[in-house]
Amino acid sequence: MRTRTLLLLAVVCGLAILVAGVVQLLRVAGQDDPPRAVAIGEPVRVGDMQVTVDGVSERSGSVLVDVEIGGVDDPDGTDGFTLTTPGGLIEPDSTAGNHCGATTTRVEPCTLAFPLGDGTGSTRVLVYQRGDERVRWVLSE
Repeated sequence: MRTRTLLLLAVVCGLAILVAGVVQLLRVAGQDDPPRAVAIGEPVRVGDMQVTVDGVSERSGSVLVDVEIGGVDDPDGTDGFTLTTPGGLIEPDSTAGNHCGATTTRVEPCTLAFPLGDGTGSTRVLVYQRGDERVRWVLSE
């Protein structure tokens, strides 16, 4: 190959890398901010719901999260809870003890139970989403 051809190929490759970098920058700039972190014991409003995470424990292969939730009558008021682990997202077990289900205008206590499987690690983040709002609690690291 001639030198001129090699130089032209180098310029084309450089432009391709530049375009790819700009595309990646635009993708990263368009991402949503992560939900804000809330301390355990701190009450927070998420949409029309008031939520307080009172405590966390682990028993019989499940993570138990004691919460107080209320603010509106909703048969599915607690459906927005998920537990994020290195192994993936875990939905609460609806058959566990004092399960959180329907909510009322009164803030009432209940317990979310998240069954742990293999490979879930020790990092756990509870996320609650109501409408367009999300909050998270770092339960362990």
